[in-house]
Amino acid sequence: MTFLLFIAVAFLAYSNGANDNFKGVASLYGSGTATYRTAITWATLTTLAGSICSIFLAQTLLKKFSVKGLVPDVGVTSEPFLLAVALGAGLTVILATRFGFPISTTHGLTGAIVGSGLAAAGGQVAFGVLGKQFIIPLLLSPVIAFLLGAMLYLSFRWVRLRLDITKESCLCVGAQQQTIPILQPTSVLAMERSESLAFAMDSEAQCSVRYAGSYLGLNCQGTMDAAHFLSAGVVSFARVLNDTPKMAGLLLVVQALDVRLGLALVGAAIALGGVLNARRVAETMSHKITALNHGQGFSANLATGILVILASTFGLPVSTTHVSVGALFGIGVVTHQANPRVMSSILLSWLLTLPCAAALSAAAYWLIARVIA
Repeated sequence: MTFLLFIAVAFLAYSNGANDNFKGVASLYGSGTATYRTAITWATLTTLAGSICSIFLAQTLLKKFSVKGLVPDVGVTSEPFLLAVALGAGLTVILATRFGFPISTTHGLTGAIVGSGLAAAGGQVAFGVLGKQFIIPLLLSPVIAFLLGAMLYLSFRWVRLRLDITKESCLCVGAQQQTIPILQPTSVLAMERSESLAFAMDSEAQCSVRYAGSYLGLNCQGTMDAAHFLSAGVVSFARVLNDTPKMAGLLLVVQALDVRLGLALVGAAIALGGVLNARRVAETMSHKITALNHGQGFSANLATGILVILASTFGLPVSTTHVSVGALFGIGVVTHQANPRVMSSILLSWLLTLPCAAALSAAAYWLIARVIA
């Protein structure tokens, strides 16, 4: 049973990496600052760094997400209960990943705890503790991120204009296929294809919009790109710093592994999930929520990094997904480029995460209990 629990937690960590790893670097890919390969490589490196640091910096969150206090201690220390939690949350997250929905692993874990708790202990689930320690942070974090992301972008934009740093657009030149109608002697209209030179001077979707000139001897665009990469690394680092202890906490309860070894293995599984299975969520986060330029992406990442690091410091299990999506949508609303239809779908997936994880976890507990009975 302990071995199965370890495998289930590794599966949960893999699912988390597949759904979450690209969220920190989505703006790099979405704004054209980096290719997908470069972005996922940077996300993987910073994710591994965050997992290592979680061994030393996230003990408060590790203890809090060991689920003690939410269900009776007898249930908490039960390996079938913990196995069902890991399976329910992992299945929920990997299903969302399959359809490209960026959901919260924290939300999935919370729903799985409730589902297994109801199946194992009935009415003894401490919903008051659940609401105070988990639900409230999960609900407030995207709202705060929405406001902070919008405020940071507007502030940076004001500073840029005050410093007289302007934007420049390149002129795109390329071949364009044209179809030309040709009247034949037999009165039959024939079509002929030819190539002509095409010009475009448009938004970043058509051309590259860059920051012009230099300030204090530093190239403005190069400085922005460096800051953008740094902010993306901070978000990836902060995310896994907050997420790794939540999953390793399931192993801590039954002392299945040494705490440090458990955190390290969970971190490795998270990194692997991102490398192998992040593409669908990457497209949603990078291109479907809102169009981004370099400065907007930097503002969104900075807002996300600040909030998630503060949450980790104070032991609040917030969702990096909710924070990141909230910051992106806040900037999209300010720039009038947000996609409300996509956001509606994402919000619906968030609402379904908890009941879906609860149902899967309860079903898993019922099956496990019947097998070992």
